[in-house]
Amino acid sequence: MTFTFSTLALVTALGLLGPVLALRSSWHIPVIVGPVVAGVAFGATGLRVLDASDPTFTFLADIGFALVMFVAGTHVPVRDPAVRSALGAGALRAVIVGVVAAVFGTGLAAAFGTGHASLYAVLMASSSAAVVLPIIDSAGLTGKPILALTAQVAIADTVCVVALPLVIDPSTAGRAAVGALAVGAAAVVLYLLMRLTEERGWRKRVHRVSEERRFAVELRVSLVGLFLLAAVATRMHVSVMLAGFAMGLAVAAVGEPRRVAKQLFAIEEGFFAPLFFVWLGARIDLRDLVAHPKFIVVGLALGLGAIAAHVVMRVIGQPAPLGVLAAAQIGVPVAAVTVGEQLHVLAQGEGSALILGALLTITAAALAAGRAGAAGASQGKAYSTTTGA
Repeated sequence: MTFTFSTLALVTALGLLGPVLALRSSWHIPVIVGPVVAGVAFGATGLRVLDASDPTFTFLADIGFALVMFVAGTHVPVRDPAVRSALGAGALRAVIVGVVAAVFGTGLAAAFGTGHASLYAVLMASSSAAVVLPIIDSAGLTGKPILALTAQVAIADTVCVVALPLVIDPSTAGRAAVGALAVGAAAVVLYLLMRLTEERGWRKRVHRVSEERRFAVELRVSLVGLFLLAAVATRMHVSVMLAGFAMGLAVAAVGEPRRVAKQLFAIEEGFFAPLFFVWLGARIDLRDLVAHPKFIVVGLALGLGAIAAHVVMRVIGQPAPLGVLAAAQIGVPVAAVTVGEQLHVLAQGEGSALILGALLTITAAALAAGRAGAAGASQGKAYSTTTGA
């Protein structure tokens, strides 16, 4: 298949399934589910109209993935004093979840002989700010437990994004570590430059002119930074996921202007993110799961294991629905599949299993958000401190 404008029109149209499925707010279906389902139907599993191996399609999807993780990074509330005050509780929960996930991952890898104990542990320990925070907003969840949950998700997301390149192929862990450090160092340099422009008032002066003349200079500069980090990541053989997330954190630490946030939202949610998720669905071949049924069990075990590892936090006071919500993941499993297949370290069907597990956590999170919202409503206003610390 050659990627043409007619293909692009089809992909963009399929992306509309996301808003359609998410239209009913009471279902709490993340908007990413629709494009993935559409991609599965038109890709390798279904009609095979879309070829996810097409270089143009793949490159556009990489841009989309970098932007998805960029926006996810900007959603991490690093400047929120209330969230910072909850970092202790969030960090404790993230560590305990990580320990439990390590036990589950070891058992799962041993049971199926895949040799990917560390990878499974990172997957089950991960949380996705890109999924969890929008669900929290749409469900109107507030209160002290939500602050601790937000801190937990932010910490888990950051640590697992960094850890993934190190565990997915132990033989290349040294190279991946160097690559991660290079991307992190470049992100710190960009953060310092952005902070300098903010402190000197240069950004505000540029902002006024840009707004008056409609130059969108800040958006262009943000994209330059993102693509520079992506270039470093690809040159150092690490995922653009890390580049996008690092750039997002840098922007969040400085403070993202509202106008830039809206512009990024338009670019990401209006085009590149749906395209990426359609591509992701198109590259998943669920027929591999049929041919290798043990990976159906692996996928279900990964999803249920992630949920169980997070629900364990009930013993230290976190409400069970919030534990399920914290288990939602997408970025780390997607990067695991992408990098794993590039390095040829995943068995046939294993990549589909990782995505199956991720989709299970998202489905459970959507259901848990409805339950958490109902619990908060029954108490009069929000998910208050009386439901758990």
